[in-house]
Amino acid sequence: MEIFSVLLGIIFVLNIFFAIILIFLERRDAGATWAWILVLFFIPGFGFFLYLLFGKNLSKHKLFLWEDRKKIGLEQLISEQINKLNTNQFLFANKTEKDNRDLIYMHLINNDAVLTQNNTVHIFNDGKEKFEALLQDIEKAKQHIHLQYYILKNDNIGRKVIQALTKKALEGVKVRVLYDDLGSRRLTNTFFKELRRAGGEVEVFFPAKLSFINLRMNYRNHRKLAIFDGQVGYVGGFNVGDEYLGLDPKFGYWRDTHLRIEGDAVHAIQTRFILDWNQASDRHDINYSPEYFPDSYTSIGKTGIQIVTSGPDSEWEQIKNGYIKMITSAKKSIWIQTPYFIPDASLLDSLRIASLSGVDVRIMIPNKPDHMFVYWATYSYIGEMLKTGAKIFIYDNGFIHSKSLVVDGKVSSVGTANIDVRSFRLNFEVNAFIYDELISKALQKSFKKDMTVSTELTEDAYMQRSRKIRFKESISRLLSPIL
Repeated sequence: MEIFSVLLGIIFVLNIFFAIILIFLERRDAGATWAWILVLFFIPGFGFFLYLLFGKNLSKHKLFLWEDRKKIGLEQLISEQINKLNTNQFLFANKTEKDNRDLIYMHLINNDAVLTQNNTVHIFNDGKEKFEALLQDIEKAKQHIHLQYYILKNDNIGRKVIQALTKKALEGVKVRVLYDDLGSRRLTNTFFKELRRAGGEVEVFFPAKLSFINLRMNYRNHRKLAIFDGQVGYVGGFNVGDEYLGLDPKFGYWRDTHLRIEGDAVHAIQTRFILDWNQASDRHDINYSPEYFPDSYTSIGKTGIQIVTSGPDSEWEQIKNGYIKMITSAKKSIWIQTPYFIPDASLLDSLRIASLSGVDVRIMIPNKPDHMFVYWATYSYIGEMLKTGAKIFIYDNGFIHSKSLVVDGKVSSVGTANIDVRSFRLNFEVNAFIYDELISKALQKSFKKDMTVSTELTEDAYMQRSRKIRFKESISRLLSPIL
């Protein structure tokens, strides 16, 4: 009995110690702080273990080195664009860019996100079309192929992609593949055996140092990027797996949004890949040689794009701040597609104010969960938006994984970041902010098409949900800051 009392005392002291760390040292968001204190209080001992796995703050750690920006002229270009914006000498390509001057400036000065104005963009909503194009670009590559995915599976499409990469490596093309350790946790080294033998290189982001535990598992590289010869780039929601082709009976048809970009925005995508690769690799660092950043070529368009990244190592939540800036600037409409809707107070307030002001706010979410707690937390926040007059659509034609935001049919954002706390604070994410009315209208057209296979959730229908569902929502919302 005495030993038991001593153990309880030790656990109590440890809980207090970690509560102090949370409150005074980590300086977390208040919601996340209280959520972790509740975990420590209600699950003493095991809550301490959970904190070690999921609670470490990376904001004070410098993970990515930007010193080589001078070698590709990025630092000079950033300085020039900031100076021209400050002195009103910047030459905007269209009215949409000019109207969003403040948003462009914010991303430029806080995220080094250069505005490129000579891009062409192709939008993919269907996995089969996306992977068909990706495999064609793999086949066409002459110099190098850089692929980065959160989830890469050893299934039919995964093997097909690796086989195509292996073929190019044998032809002398430099092939590099980067994947996230947690997202692709079922992969083994044998999956890449032939690719490595052919000369391809593979790295893992935040690999587990112990076979059964990863103390950095809460921080996931959720980015999905592909770069071919520095001239073609991909960014969006599709990972690599058969389910993204609609072949998983659990999810059915997989509705996502992915972009294929040509133009100088590819240089920004390439820079992001190199930074992530060099952080993950201790053997095969990539230098910033001209072959990875070729000069612009003739087949360029007129779409303005900023490639914006964020992560737990950042001081600011750049993508979330971009969303809020877009939302607060809306005059007519805000259309959102997201698999998860767990906004923090600042984003939720901006959406509520917009809706209450008469802006046409539409939010589309899935009709089925892939993460149960996240699903019920989403419904809790959706209920709040219904009260403001926002229109909520439940996608019934399979699973919607698209991460897109379109404001006034003029400016838009597509990428890897969901509308949730995890994407804003814990994951490494990347989004394209697009200043082009034609692209934004195309995204709105896809939204309207999705509405035909969706059910509109009314406030009356929401209020009729069972007590069981209300209980699930309450518990999930309580934990939402750390989901």
